[in-house]
Amino acid sequence: MPAEGVELTPSPKLLSQNEIVHLANLFVSSGVDKIRLTGGEPTIRKDIDEICLQLSNLKGLKTLAMTTNGIALARKLLKLKECGLTSVNISLDTLVPAKFEFMTGRKGHERVMESINAAIDCGYNPVKVNCDLIRGFNVDEICDFIELTGDKPINIRFIEFMPFDGNVWNVKKLVPYLEMLDRVAKKFTELKRLQDHSTDTAKNFKIDGHLGTVSFITSTTEHFCAGCNRLRLLADGNFKICLFGTSELFEFRNLIIAVKVRHLVNGLSLCHIAYVVCYVAQGKILLSSYAGMFDIAKTANRPMIHIGG
Repeated sequence: MPAEGVELTPSPKLLSQNEIVHLANLFVSSGVDKIRLTGGEPTIRKDIDEICLQLSNLKGLKTLAMTTNGIALARKLLKLKECGLTSVNISLDTLVPAKFEFMTGRKGHERVMESINAAIDCGYNPVKVNCDLIRGFNVDEICDFIELTGDKPINIRFIEFMPFDGNVWNVKKLVPYLEMLDRVAKKFTELKRLQDHSTDTAKNFKIDGHLGTVSFITSTTEHFCAGCNRLRLLADGNFKICLFGTSELFEFRNLIIAVKVRHLVNGLSLCHIAYVVCYVAQGKILLSSYAGMFDIAKTANRPMIHIGG
């Protein structure tokens, strides 16, 4: 969380439940088989149960996932699972409550841990735990996080610190993937690489004798653009075809489309929307990679809290 906080988007500017389901139906009918609800924070929506229920009933959807800060998840998770939520990612950057409060600007560490355990009790396997590593802050906790995978079906996902507006990014704070891997391998000598799917954004590992797994998301030092098939529909109805994309406009064959999907849903036919979606998808295919980390750090982008995990 940026030290000065973030300006919250007024509710009237957020996509409605009907708009979300309408757009999701369009994408699923076009071949998308996985949807992830992110944020800001998805669990604060009063209609999140109904959104999950309607999305999970879309013909052709195989996976309905959620990335959450875990603060309110524990008390909502059973209902969300009944409504069709099939996968959970919980963000947790430290196992030390005081560090948690410093980083997030509020208390809640105990509730996040409660949500992780609740997800395990609900049968989610694996329960994915996202951990952003920052030098000088939580690097000393890497092995402590991995210990959580010993007897629990947890997938710890270490994420390289990425440059976004408001997070005071500095290359000196970056812990590169190879350094992470070296730290882990020195203590856990039975660490073995798993076979990754072609579209995985993570490098996945298993430790002999551990129930859970360990992954590394190398967004900053070793991009995975060639295999990335993600499209992002933001809460205000804008599109990003790349997390690091500096614009929410898409240019293809000299045609600039302001991809404000909300306006398309409310003002154009399904045929017109499908046409725009086609252009967006083609742009994703043609995007070979984003700029290097130093160029990204100089370029304005939304804070990550506005983009979603």
